[in-house]
Amino acid sequence: MTAADAVTAAAGRPVTATTGALAGRRVAVVVLGDLGRSPRMQYHALALAGEGAAVDLIGYRGHPPDRAISEDPRIRVHLLPEPWRHRAPRGLFVPVALADVGAQGAWLAQILVGARPSFDVLLVQNPPAFPTLALARLAARARGCRLVVDWHNFGADLLALRMGATSPVVRMARAAERALGRGAAFHLCVSDAMAARLAEGWGVAGARVLRDRPAKAVAPLSLEARQQLFDRYGLGVQAAAPDRPALVVTSSSWTADEDFGVLLEAMRLLDGWPARAGRPVPRLLFVMTGAGPARALWESRIAALGLARVRARTVWLDAEDYPTLLAAADLGVCLHRSASGVDLPMKIADMFGAGLPVCALDYGPVLRELVREGENGRLFSTGPALADRVAELLDGFPGPTPALEALRRGVARTAIETWADGWRREALPVFLSACAARAGSGARSPARRRPPGSPGGL
Repeated sequence: MTAADAVTAAAGRPVTATTGALAGRRVAVVVLGDLGRSPRMQYHALALAGEGAAVDLIGYRGHPPDRAISEDPRIRVHLLPEPWRHRAPRGLFVPVALADVGAQGAWLAQILVGARPSFDVLLVQNPPAFPTLALARLAARARGCRLVVDWHNFGADLLALRMGATSPVVRMARAAERALGRGAAFHLCVSDAMAARLAEGWGVAGARVLRDRPAKAVAPLSLEARQQLFDRYGLGVQAAAPDRPALVVTSSSWTADEDFGVLLEAMRLLDGWPARAGRPVPRLLFVMTGAGPARALWESRIAALGLARVRARTVWLDAEDYPTLLAAADLGVCLHRSASGVDLPMKIADMFGAGLPVCALDYGPVLRELVREGENGRLFSTGPALADRVAELLDGFPGPTPALEALRRGVARTAIETWADGWRREALPVFLSACAARAGSGARSPARRRPPGSPGGL
C-alpha cells in the first residue's frame, strides 16, 4: 500500500459518485512543481475525490504520482512540461524564468479557462506565485468559481535565496504575490505562525491551518522486512549483524532552503568520533532520500570528504518504500532552513508517523509547533551541535541507547493524526464554504466525471 493508498483507505468507507460531502462538485488542484514530489497536493486530490468531487490534478511531468492517483476514476491528471529555469545559469535566470512563466501560462489557461463545465473551486499551491496565482484569479473571475490558496511558504522569500533580499526583482515579486494572494476567497496554510504572518503582514485574514501529517502510521518492521528493503536499494547493510551501522535518514528536495553544509560538517566530525568509556564507536550510514537540482553537487562534496567510519548514500525511493525506510531507521535528520521562518517541513511529520525521533535544524519558534526539545526530538543550529546530538543519542549503539529510546517513547506519545482525519476537520469546511459561495452566486454547474479506465493527462 502506498502513502496515497493509505489516504484513500483512511476514509473508512467507500465513496461513490453520488455520495460524499462534495458529490457533484468539480475541483482543480494546481501545483506548479513536480507532481510526484508534491505529496501534500496529491493528498488534497485524494481527499477531495474521497468526498465525491471530480478532481483535475495539474502539475509538472517528472516523477510519477502515487498509484492511488492514477487509479482513482474521480481524478484526472494533467502533466505540464518541466520548467527550464531551474537549469538556467544565474546570469540568465530572469529571462529564462520569464519565458517559463509565459509557457506555463499558456498551458494553465488552456486547462483552467477552457474547462467544460467550469470548476466549482480552484485550489492552488503557493509558491510558486507566478503564473499560478495570476492565472487562477483570472480563471476564477471569468468562470465564476472560488479560489482557494494553500500557502506552503512565500515565493518571494524563496526567490531571495537565489537573487538576494534587496533585489528589485524580489521586491516586485513580493508586492505582486501579496496583491494576488489577497484576492483569493479562502486560504489554507501550514502553521499557526504562517497564519499570523498572513494576517499581520499580508492582509489575509482567516487563513485556516491545515497541518502536514503522515498518510498513515507505520508499524515496526520485522527483521526480514528490513533486510528486504536494504537489499532492494543496495544499502549494503545486514539488518541482523551485531555490528551493523546506525541508519540515519534525511529526506530532501535538494534545494536552497536545506542546509547540507551543516550535515557535511557533522559527518566529518562524527567520522573521528572518539570511544567513550571503553564502548565501541558505532559506524554510521546516512541515507539521503529525494531528488532535486543540488543533489549532484552535494554528492560530489560528500565523496571529497574521504570518510572512513561514516558512509553516505543518496536514493530515490518508491512511494510505498519511503515510510518503510523511515520505520527501519534509527534516527532522522531534518536540514530544512525556512526561507520565511514560518513554514514547517512535512518530512518531520512523516518521521513521527513512522515512530522515528528527529534531530531538526532550528530556524525559529515555529518549529516548536512540531518538535518538542528533549521529548520527541532534538534541535541544532551548527554542524558541531548536530554531531553532538547524534553522538549522544547513538552512544552505545548497537547496544542500549537510553537517550534515543527516551525520544522514541516521546514520539509514540505524540498524537499524530493521519492526513485524512486532519483534512476532514481542518480543510473540508473550507471547500464546503467555497462550494456554497459558488452556489449562492448562481454559477452552479454539475461536475464532469471521467469514466473509469479513460486516460488522464494532456
